[in-house]
Amino acid sequence: MQTVTAHGAEIPALGFGVFRMSDAEVERIVPAALEAGFRHFDTAQIYQNEAALGRALDRAGAQREELFLTTKVWVDNYSEGRFAASVDESLDKLKVDQVDLLLLHWPAEKVPVAEQIAMLNAVQAAGKTRFVGVSNQNIAQMRESVERSPAPIVTNQVELHPYLPQPALVAAARAAGVAVTAYYGMADGAVPQDTLLQEIGAKHGKSAAQVGLRWLVQQGFVALSKTANPARVAENIAIFDFALDAADMAAIAGLARADGRLVSPPGLAPAWDV
Repeated sequence: MQTVTAHGAEIPALGFGVFRMSDAEVERIVPAALEAGFRHFDTAQIYQNEAALGRALDRAGAQREELFLTTKVWVDNYSEGRFAASVDESLDKLKVDQVDLLLLHWPAEKVPVAEQIAMLNAVQAAGKTRFVGVSNQNIAQMRESVERSPAPIVTNQVELHPYLPQPALVAAARAAGVAVTAYYGMADGAVPQDTLLQEIGAKHGKSAAQVGLRWLVQQGFVALSKTANPARVAENIAIFDFALDAADMAAIAGLARADGRLVSPPGLAPAWDV
């Protein structure tokens, strides 16, 4: 699989996310994901399924050196007394000594970014993660994180899909050497149902969902896919055998909407860039 490289981190361009998946779903789907070729798995403390992912990978006999594991520290743990301990708990649940990438999940309002970054760097220095990054930060917060972090910020994981292409943030991330990881790539089910994307997919012998994922990776983003349906796993990873042409990309660009953002929880989300 192709990778996205940032500050020495080689991140598989297509990851398998387990947001809003039950333990039973995770344990059922992960073996199918491994069989299909996924090696990048993305979870978070707040998903409450780190342990299920750890069990599933262990039972499937996944080789640790072949995996790229990402988890995220929840905002309730942004304190000196909780941050490192919560990461230890995550490692225990995932059955690993360190993760490949540890992210701050949301900037939230209560703890300054500088303090969050200091705690993130402390656990990286302690060997609990290979790389560090952020999630859901706006441009100003991302730039502050990069400036204040001794360890390189390798990614900002944000909502990104055809209806919310985030050009300003993408440009700022690239200027700072920060890879962009896209979540909610299916726009909560809108992408697979989109008539234009279905038409583009038909031209290439692909589904609208595959077009949406290809649109992300073709721009150099890390894309997170998700499904609880084993039959869909192979479909999601089969996006590296075709390319969208200039006309396709131009047409998809027309899907951007001012109201395209779907995820913006009060108290967690920052002031978004226009």
